[in-house]
Amino acid sequence: MPAIIDIPESDACYLALKAHDARFDGSFFAAVTSTGIYCRPVCRVKMPRRENLRFYRHAAEAEAAGFRPCLRCRPELAPRAASWSTEDASRILALQAARLMDEPDAWRHIAPMDSTVEQSGGGLMTQIAQKVGVSDRHLRRIFESHFGVSPLQYLQTRRLLAAKQLIADTQLPMAQVALSSGFASVRRFNDAFSRHYGLNPSALRRARSAPDSQGVSVRLGWRPPYDVQAMLDFLRRRALPGVEQVADREYTRTLGLMQGAQGRSGWLRVRFDEDRAQAVLTASDSLAAALPTLINRVRAALDLDADPIAIHAALHTAFPSSDGVRVPGTLDGFELAVRAVLGQQITVAAARTLGARLVAAFGEPVGTPVAGLDRLFPTPAALAAASGDELGQLGITRQRQAALHALAHAVLEGRIALHPGVDIATTCADLRALPGIGDWTAQYIALRALRWPDAFPAGDVALQKALGVSNARAATQAAERWRPWRGYSVLRVWHAMEHRTSP
Repeated sequence: MPAIIDIPESDACYLALKAHDARFDGSFFAAVTSTGIYCRPVCRVKMPRRENLRFYRHAAEAEAAGFRPCLRCRPELAPRAASWSTEDASRILALQAARLMDEPDAWRHIAPMDSTVEQSGGGLMTQIAQKVGVSDRHLRRIFESHFGVSPLQYLQTRRLLAAKQLIADTQLPMAQVALSSGFASVRRFNDAFSRHYGLNPSALRRARSAPDSQGVSVRLGWRPPYDVQAMLDFLRRRALPGVEQVADREYTRTLGLMQGAQGRSGWLRVRFDEDRAQAVLTASDSLAAALPTLINRVRAALDLDADPIAIHAALHTAFPSSDGVRVPGTLDGFELAVRAVLGQQITVAAARTLGARLVAAFGEPVGTPVAGLDRLFPTPAALAAASGDELGQLGITRQRQAALHALAHAVLEGRIALHPGVDIATTCADLRALPGIGDWTAQYIALRALRWPDAFPAGDVALQKALGVSNARAATQAAERWRPWRGYSVLRVWHAMEHRTSP
């Protein structure tokens, strides 16, 4: 049975709902028994009577209790829950499993959602259990204990809310919406949607507007405060010519990604709407079919799901002026790892120069409507095939050449995966086992590509200087009080310094 938030915590939720407090957006959902609808804390509808309210931590819990998503505040736009703990191993496993199920690629591993969904999803749960290193029975037990719903109920809600966003925000054909959300056919999609929400999908589609020649757009929410300028400054200093641009408070870049066995490439733009606490993502038509995957990656890359209340409780005293600073992620884990290798022990500007040469030499051309954006970042296959002489001509040292080759081969062969949800300790150990990759690089990759909020590149010289210490061990000891948010402390230190030494 779904777990209702208990008093007195529900009283705090009621006060947050009454104030429309955006800091709690996505941290809980309010369900109204008199209407059968559940809402975000920021919903502007008339305040329901207290006795008619039920509070749930996750949308899946509200839906499992029989409530439907509000069409006005649209729960699918809320930031996702992303809490962490260094003590509760069961909670960490449940969150790790949920993160793996948030990946749209996983949605294609189960049969279409119908009356047999609990049976059809067994194979997926077995795969996820193997990835997190437990039995699938144990994973189901701890998942239900933490989330209040079964893994398949959670997955069902994720797919349906993803479809709901595509219907409301885009003019994609229903067949493409169904396939992008993991359904095998429009008929099965219509049946599942109607049965679950009591609505025909077409009823949610807004009046058709003129086709957008600049791609397809969706909105992605965040919890304030969010220092947009700090994020843009970080991206601007590291932007690679041909791949990225930051201008007019917008971030634009090219991107190649794999969806199953199919490769797609194109461009995307993110505009920050600070008044609404939303990022507006626009993607090229060539990436439209992979929009759920792209949404997931952009949310991670811009750290839209951070919980500022928990983070600031640990860090505000030490960094009172940096409450809105987030940890920039990446849209491609391999790209981030390559850039980390290139940036070892050199300045940001020098690392950017090497990255630009690498893109010019090995990046595939791609067409975009944006002047100056015309290259994709090199693929693992391209760098694995690059000779030492070719890399040396770009100014890349032999040690870095060996690291790049080893990294590219490890990713190609599936020995290392560089995305959120993987086992952090194992992945970091596998990275350190590669030639030319030490703990600093592994921790930096864990911070930005694996989205580990407690990652701490203790060997960073600028970090040590800011902490007033002279070695990695002392830096680790000094940052102990900031667990499990040491990664955010690192970004706050870098943000506070005029000269940054991170790549």
